[in-house]
Amino acid sequence: MIEIPTDVTDYIINFTVVNRSLAYLLTNKQACLSDWGGQLSVYGITDLQRGKDIGQQVFFLEGLLPLDDFPLFLPCVKTEKGICADVHLFPSKQGDWVIFLDAMWDETHIRRIQQQINSSKLIEENFRRILKHT
Repeated sequence: MIEIPTDVTDYIINFTVVNRSLAYLLTNKQACLSDWGGQLSVYGITDLQRGKDIGQQVFFLEGLLPLDDFPLFLPCVKTEKGICADVHLFPSKQGDWVIFLDAMWDETHIRRIQQQINSSKLIEENFRRILKHT
């Protein structure tokens, strides 16, 4: 692993916690919830029950856990509350972790780029129609 100065890792951790609404879940290898924390309510995740199947508590995790010792990254997952989150799933000795990071800025930025591309295509199509008729 590369050496990263403590000041840099502290900054990244603080930035992530404050600006990306960090939240986490921990499940055992039977996909039952064992621990959770962070800003889960931002994503509409509330009323969790320890020992219960996570797929029944967080709908989009159904069938994803337990992990087969390989991490998963799900970018821009829309939660029931309409918040877009980057979801990282990774195995550990404790169980399978699910990390949520707010991705609303990314989604907004991508949507603007897609709108610009669509507008450019419409302008191009209109220009071609005009050229055909002249």
